[in-house]
Amino acid sequence: MSTLAITGCQTFAEMNNSIPHTEHSSSSITDTTNTDQQSLKDDAIRIQRALANGDYASIADDIHPNRGVRFSMYAYIRPESDKVFSPVQYLQYLRESNIRFTWGAKDGTGDPLVIPLPEYLQTWVNANTFNDGAKITINESQVNGNSINNLNEIYQNSDFVEFYSAGSEQYGGMDWRGMRLVFDEYQGKRYLVAIISDQWTI
Repeated sequence: MSTLAITGCQTFAEMNNSIPHTEHSSSSITDTTNTDQQSLKDDAIRIQRALANGDYASIADDIHPNRGVRFSMYAYIRPESDKVFSPVQYLQYLRESNIRFTWGAKDGTGDPLVIPLPEYLQTWVNANTFNDGAKITINESQVNGNSINNLNEIYQNSDFVEFYSAGSEQYGGMDWRGMRLVFDEYQGKRYLVAIISDQWTI
């Protein structure tokens, strides 16, 4: 069977959504915020575990129906070239594993990463890195790598959950890994709009 490679920019267009703001009492805001943050964290952990277990198809219903889900190789999001898949496309490319995509350029070498979606999820997202001992934060990054983190610029009205693995003593912590799951609300439901990977860059 021949192998196809797709090197174009985005495969699913994103639309900007604004989130309305309303006035509440301070106690109401605190209670609502705590509940919302716990729910957000629970959703993120469920998605992380599904990815770690290779149960990739199970997160299709979490993908934003209009904006799709973006995959960013590093902390610096590139709207002009990152792959963005709709829920239908995501499931399609999980099945059609002969179709390869150019996800971006590897730091250090500049070589393009050209692999199918399932392999990208397994080897690059590599969510099982965050199974044990990972630190989890909400709307706050623990990572201070060399790559510019422009998440708040690209997703100004979104929430994100960051998973951070500090790395090993063997490599002086330089093998740390990060994963940010970005969410937006749509018609009263929270959806995944981005999976951002992060690691040490030169």
